[in-house]
This record gives sequence, C-alpha cells and structure tokens, in this order.
Amino acid sequence: MIYQRKPDWLIAENLVTDERLFLNRRKLISGIGAGAGLALLGNGLDAAPAESRFEPAPAMNVGFADAGRQITDESITSKYNNFYEFGSSKRIAAEAQKLSTDDWVIEIDGLVDKPFQIGIEDLLKRTGVEERIYRHRCVEAWSMVVPWIGFPMSKLVTLAQPQSGAKYIRFETFMDTNVAKEQRAAWYPWPYVEGFTITEATNDLAFMVVGAYGKVLHKQFGAPLRVHMPWKFGFKSIKSIVKVTFTNERPVGFWENLQNKEYGFWANVNPAVDHPRWTQATERPLDSDDRIPTQIFNGYGAQVAHLYDGMGDSLGDRLWR
Repeated sequence: MIYQRKPDWLIAENLVTDERLFLNRRKLISGIGAGAGLALLGNGLDAAPAESRFEPAPAMNVGFADAGRQITDESITSKYNNFYEFGSSKRIAAEAQKLSTDDWVIEIDGLVDKPFQIGIEDLLKRTGVEERIYRHRCVEAWSMVVPWIGFPMSKLVTLAQPQSGAKYIRFETFMDTNVAKEQRAAWYPWPYVEGFTITEATNDLAFMVVGAYGKVLHKQFGAPLRVHMPWKFGFKSIKSIVKVTFTNERPVGFWENLQNKEYGFWANVNPAVDHPRWTQATERPLDSDDRIPTQIFNGYGAQVAHLYDGMGDSLGDRLWR
C-alpha cells in the first residue's frame, strides 16, 4: 500500500481545489510536456504577447502541484496588480503593456567570479522551466493562488558562481521614465530594489518566474522575469528584473527605504504581528468575499522556518520586520 502524507501546509479540506477545476486548468495547458521547453508560439519569448503559450507545456513539479486552495482565476489576477512603476492603483494592466520586453538582458555582477550579461532566452536555455502552484500573500492582506512557470532561484545562483564572501542577492528592476510614468515621481526611491540572503535564495521554494497559467508572463505580472517567494509578503517579489548583484552588504528594498517602520527586510508572513495600520491575522482571497486565517510563513513553515533559527521566537516581531 502506498501511503501519501499530506504536506503540513495544506489547509482545511473545504478550501482545497475542486478536482474539476484543476483538470480544466490542466486542459488549458494542453497536458504536461516531457521536457521544460522554451519554444513558444509566435516569435519567441521576448516578443511574444501575453496569450502565447509554452510549447511543450512545462512539466508540473509534483512537489508543488497543490497549494491547498483553489487556483485564483486568471481573469481576476491579470486585472488586479501591484506594479507601482505604472501607477498606484490595482488597475494598471493596460498601462503596463507599454513595457517592451524585446531583447531583454539581465546583468549579473558584484561578488561573482566573472560578471556577465545574459538574454532572457539564453537564461532559460540554461535553466529550463517547470510549473509550480504557489500561494501569494500581499502585505495589504489579500491573497491569491497562481500556477507560475519558471525555475528555482538556486539555478540562478549556480549560474552566477558567487564568491564565498557573497552573503546576499540583490535584484533591481528596469528604470525608464518614458515607459513607466510613475517612475517620474521623485518621492519614490526608484528603481525598485529587493534582496534576500543567499540561504533564502537557495531554498527550494525560491522561484524565478517567467510565465503563469501556461502562458508567457503577463506584463502586469512583471514580465519577462520576476521573483516569487511564497513565504514572504508580496512586495518582496520584485518584477521585471534587469540586474542581479551578489554582495556582502544587506540590500535595502524599495519599501523598506521608503518606510522602514512598516516594511522590513525579512517580510516573512506572520499573522501574529500586525502591520501598523491593519491586522495580518486574516486575509481575503481575491476570489472570495470571506476572510480566512493567515498562517505563519504563509503555510510554508516546514520548508523555511529553519532558515530563521536563532532569530528568537518564531512568532516574534523580527520575522516580520
């Protein structure tokens, strides 16, 4: 007899994805492909519109095939986005289409053996892609579940070959005031920056995203390359990355720079520590009017809690800040 132990991050049975919904979604991706191919319908990743699909469909990583909640419909997530470069409202999808991802290049520098630049297509040829279903918890207390396509951040670290003195990885987004009008606002510390420890970056959950819902990443999601750290608040998941720096100095993120009393470096999801202006004990899924309890580390404690040993009480303030 095969015994399948449920992951400890699963929540109540009545919130688990309905099998019919899951199977319908898989039909949209045209089945699981044998390889994590890069080839796309159209003219390639950089030029492809959001509706272009990965062919063959990236294989599902079976370890991340169920987030314990129903996948949030694409019609909701693609129209409700934080991307402050294009405006402070959630309805920035149309404005974000101004971003051109043609010939997108990522610079890798800092404490690495050899700094280099790499195009997004070449990067994916080196890393391959897979599909994972992850929860996303915004610091604003809303949440969603998305089937992301991408590759483990650890592969990016391996490719970069950081030196032993590198303790952190720093990400930086694009800067173009002609395209992103909100970047003209002098009160924001542009460009958007975020960072993690190397230990966090090499955890199996840390994910570099290039697609969602079986498709090339929507521009409003942060095309062509973004981060997703499912145990951290969403503002840590930086979008439209152009630069990756390995450093021995702790990066100061965009929101931490702007208001460090409300947004800190660690930003681990913690229901016991409220934001100064609202509770973090519960959250509202985007596809529901009901609020549900928030879990420590967004339900991924078994995978990441050990990263913070020695930081004090696992429910303490430092884990949030």
